[in-house]
Amino acid sequence: MANEESDEVFAAAAELFSVLSTPVRLKLISALCQSEKNVSQLLSEIDATQPNMSQHLATLYRAGILARRREGTQIFYRIQSERAAMLCRAVCTQIATEIVSETDVPRNDRLVPASRRL
Repeated sequence: MANEESDEVFAAAAELFSVLSTPVRLKLISALCQSEKNVSQLLSEIDATQPNMSQHLATLYRAGILARRREGTQIFYRIQSERAAMLCRAVCTQIATEIVSETDVPRNDRLVPASRRL
């Protein structure tokens, strides 16, 4: 890969990781993986204020990770980027596995920092 191409790839990856760097956004993606939901439904599943939730939903929408549609006064959100959702699932599943069972993953291959392990 040429230097300019690799710079572009790394910049795009860093931007995606930046968007995904907030636990509330990861929870939103997880909550929307099975079906679309409106803000009220999401608020019942995720501990956040309505303004905070709306801000995170808007960020994920602008990044192209979520899509939305209006039905009357309600706005429904759904996963737009299956690739981003798949990345979240893979990383979160791997981290959950490491937290539960330290012995299954060699120390140098772990994603969870030593300070965060149980």
